[in-house]
Amino acid sequence: MIHTTHYDSPIGRFLLAARGNALTGLWIEGQKYFPDSFKEEEMTEREGCQVLKDTKTWLDRYFAGEKPSIQELPLKPEGSDFRRQVWDILCRIPYGQVTTYKEISKKIADANGLDHMSAQAVGGAVGHNPISVIIPCHRVVGTDGSLTGYAGGIDRKIKLLTLEGVDMGRLFVPGEKAAAIYRVS
Repeated sequence: MIHTTHYDSPIGRFLLAARGNALTGLWIEGQKYFPDSFKEEEMTEREGCQVLKDTKTWLDRYFAGEKPSIQELPLKPEGSDFRRQVWDILCRIPYGQVTTYKEISKKIADANGLDHMSAQAVGGAVGHNPISVIIPCHRVVGTDGSLTGYAGGIDRKIKLLTLEGVDMGRLFVPGEKAAAIYRVS
């Protein structure tokens, strides 16, 4: 049984999902891959679930500008071993900082004794992150500083990075760079 509730945030309404005492999903309504791992008949709205209450408190603190730790919540994202390995790396990206798909692919290759790992494969795993915001997939950018790959939309990615105080000076929205060298500020 999957227990769910909703949370209204400054970037949109979230659907939160828990299985047992662990958070298994947090999606911005309408995002790409919303939610792709659960059948609707398995879900039951349950406001009183403790992990869902704790997640709402965590989100309140995050959107108030605090830096709550990811480790404060019991997370259990469901996915392949590869995807979970990528999501674990995402959890280690510090608040207010960004990394690249290429840097993550190098870490995955090194951890698995490989010469190379596809940044596109990493991008697929990042894009299918089932616990948005808390597992900070919004902190991943292209090697050139492009703001790509956020299933919740680039506008939301910009808002989250700005909230965290990321230096947006070197980051840009793809397509706008070629048209006008537009920089996000």
